[in-house]
Amino acid sequence: MIELRTPSEIDEMRESGRVVAQALAAVKDAAKVGTTLLELDKIARDVIFGAGATSPFLNYHPDWAPTPFPGVICASINDAVVHGIPTDQVIEDGDLVSIDCGAVLKGWASDSAISFVVGTPRREDLDLIATTTAALEAGIAAAQVGNRLGDISSAIGRVARKAKLGNLEDHGGHGVGREMHGEPFIPNEGRAGKGLELKAGLVIALEPMFIHGGSGRYRHGDDGWTLYSRSRQRAAHVEHTIAITDDGPRILTQL
Repeated sequence: MIELRTPSEIDEMRESGRVVAQALAAVKDAAKVGTTLLELDKIARDVIFGAGATSPFLNYHPDWAPTPFPGVICASINDAVVHGIPTDQVIEDGDLVSIDCGAVLKGWASDSAISFVVGTPRREDLDLIATTTAALEAGIAAAQVGNRLGDISSAIGRVARKAKLGNLEDHGGHGVGREMHGEPFIPNEGRAGKGLELKAGLVIALEPMFIHGGSGRYRHGDDGWTLYSRSRQRAAHVEHTIAITDDGPRILTQL
């Protein structure tokens, strides 16, 4: 069921989103050549739990997953697109790192993701991250009262097509509220003017996931969680939780 939030509830969700933003900023700052993904997970744990929040990722166990998720972040490197488990893998020079993180504070969830390069960057990786970010910004700009869900999906997908990037199949954004994942599902490709009418109080997470090359196909890793690009090309993932308001979209997961 889709629920609309009051202005005061959105203010409370903003505080949850602020914790996520702080955790992601701390992780990015700590991510150096030689750092392990487990070390980054610990940093995020310290920020989240230190703020009096909990993690909706930790022990999350959807029906399709073989085991509960063991971390508070998803840490996906290079051709890992999303859902990477934080392990003792060491970050190497030039790695493209995507970190997804969530928090629940006073009963309200929030969800966000960033991608960045550690060490010496490749130009094409920086362009990929910039384009994925531009798609997120286009989706946010389309999140206006009176528009349709398809306007958001179309705005995101248009950026991928123009840049000839793969757009991860079967995945997209989602509603956010008392739970991290809720209705509606928001594809990263769609037809403008179609779908659910956007109303003030709708809180959603938008998350483009783009891959070098033109293919959005993926494969499952041996851990049952990590999704890798089928083409073995690198990927970027960025995300914000936003509220649709009469004054325009409000980003809840920024510093």
